[in-house]
Amino acid sequence: MHASLLDVYQPRVGLIHRLDPRVKILVTLFFILTAVSLPEAAWLSLGMLLLLMILLSWAAHLGIFYTLRRAFVALPFVLAALAIPFLTPGPALWVIPGVGWTLTTTGLIRFLTIVGRTWIAVQAGILLSATTSVPDLLWGLKELRVPRLIVAIVGFMVRYLFVLADEVMRMLRARASRSPKLAGVKHPGILWQGRVAGMMVGSLFLRSLERSERVHAAMLSRGYDGEMRVLEQPTMLALDWIVLLTVLIVLSLVLWLGVWS
Repeated sequence: MHASLLDVYQPRVGLIHRLDPRVKILVTLFFILTAVSLPEAAWLSLGMLLLLMILLSWAAHLGIFYTLRRAFVALPFVLAALAIPFLTPGPALWVIPGVGWTLTTTGLIRFLTIVGRTWIAVQAGILLSATTSVPDLLWGLKELRVPRLIVAIVGFMVRYLFVLADEVMRMLRARASRSPKLAGVKHPGILWQGRVAGMMVGSLFLRSLERSERVHAAMLSRGYDGEMRVLEQPTMLALDWIVLLTVLIVLSLVLWLGVWS
């Protein structure tokens, strides 16, 4: 497995890709904060944020459905709020026969609002990762005064996640070669499979720990002091400031419309 397989960056030639990484990070942060700060049933403001995300995706030459399709990956996590329509007091909308659970209008509105906020916020993160390379993201976080330790942890996680995935694939192939499925032989039970999986997890942890110590020792021998340096540092241009201020004004208007409408 190669590291590029885990990198969702899409190189394009366009306005969004040319923006300073700090601008894109701040815009994404304020976009997410605006989405989660909208009150319940602010459908017009949520629709405006969705339209803005579609326009930004189109401006980045990714296609209008790029973020829409990929944001569905976060919807299963919304199932944690599936009980809200039944637990929130309000006018009864539907009663499940035989169970007695009551679906309320207030609870349904609250649940749909959570789904809309989550879906739109995830799209903002997807667009950021698709238009900004990992080194630029790490540099932008460092310039925005994110703690250096957090930036280093994120950087190493991105760089070595594919190494761990490759190690897991080798372990799975080794297990498959030692436990073939033979005709007439009973398949191992769930307890045996769980014990083997537990040993694999422990072995992976020990291998990862040993590899990290070797990598850290090699980096220290080459002068690593806890900071990743870049050869060329982007500078804020007039276009970056214009885009940042414009988006902030638009998001403020959307939030104001959602609060007071």
